[in-house]
Amino acid sequence: MEVVLKEDVDALGLRGEVVSVARGYARNFLLPRGLADVATPGLKRELERREGQRARHDAKTVDEARALASRLEALELRFDANAGPTGSLFGSVTATNVADRLWEREKVRIDRRKLQMDPIKRIGRYTVPLEMFTDVVAELKLVVAPEGEELPPDEELAELEAAEAAAAAEAAEAEPELELEPKPKPEPIVDETPEPEPEPEPEPEPEPEA
Repeated sequence: MEVVLKEDVDALGLRGEVVSVARGYARNFLLPRGLADVATPGLKRELERREGQRARHDAKTVDEARALASRLEALELRFDANAGPTGSLFGSVTATNVADRLWEREKVRIDRRKLQMDPIKRIGRYTVPLEMFTDVVAELKLVVAPEGEELPPDEELAELEAAEAAAAAEAAEAEPELELEPKPKPEPIVDETPEPEPEPEPEPEPEPEA
């Protein structure tokens, strides 16, 4: 069945996209959690109308696109994220988050599908290309930092990432060892049931007297 995503869903799509999913997945996961709505004809028409409005905000000439690209490249967009001790995020920063931040901060509306990025899942500094127009690409600078903290220096970020990679490699190596550990041989089953005693042979019958 077709649904309209209300939030970004990893490996499925971005907010506002129409996607086809299994009926059970939609009814048991997406719809109850408020992550999607059923893609009715009316909702599809509304999405098309919004796409038309967004297209009118796009740059119409190369000069407009270059001017906007220069403006965006002068920015640094910061995202505070909930991160673990090795820098991995509990969640991710997506193209939708970047597009929303540009609108909130600069009132610049962009098509998030033109952001050439995968979901960001670690703290760090990132450069994300944004296609503004034919042959005009802006390089957006993003900073993903732990909530309420400054981003560590690049050397420390590299050490954290290397430590996490090493821990993951050790865990991967340990798993086969556990699987290959010899299993204890089963003890032989001893039948302790006593053998039946032999039945006594019947006594011969006396011969009749003559």
